[in-house]
Amino acid sequence: MSRRGALVAMVAAFAAVSWGIKEAVEASLAGGRVVDLGIVQLRLLRNSGISFSMGAGLPAWVILAVTGLITLVVAVFGWRGAPTLPVLGLVGVSGILAGALTNLADRAIDGAVTDYLHTGWFATFNVPDSLITLGVVALAIAFLLQPDTPAETKD
Repeated sequence: MSRRGALVAMVAAFAAVSWGIKEAVEASLAGGRVVDLGIVQLRLLRNSGISFSMGAGLPAWVILAVTGLITLVVAVFGWRGAPTLPVLGLVGVSGILAGALTNLADRAIDGAVTDYLHTGWFATFNVPDSLITLGVVALAIAFLLQPDTPAETKD
């Protein structure tokens, strides 16, 4: 399988798992039910804004357009970089893209992102948000671990 094929496969797998978890949580928490898991609670919240509910007062089409554009930029970066990204970087980009696509689809369908992991001391978030965060960390580590290559010079 090509590296671009691996990117597409990982994005599809991560997104499918994320969407499945969202659907299961929504079904389990219907009617305002809360499940205490210790460090987090499962509690439904609809976020019409972006991270930390910023921009919640903006028209839905603006949020959808901005997040769609950002997702497109990540997709282009991932597609173009896939042949040369280290494996950890490829996994990271896949996580970022899968999380972004899942949240984008949720927003396009429901007008808001479904959040359900509630800590009480931090923002309520979801699995796609976690994929984005862990993907950024993986990508950063991949770039930090790359051996230094001398810059090309023109004579």
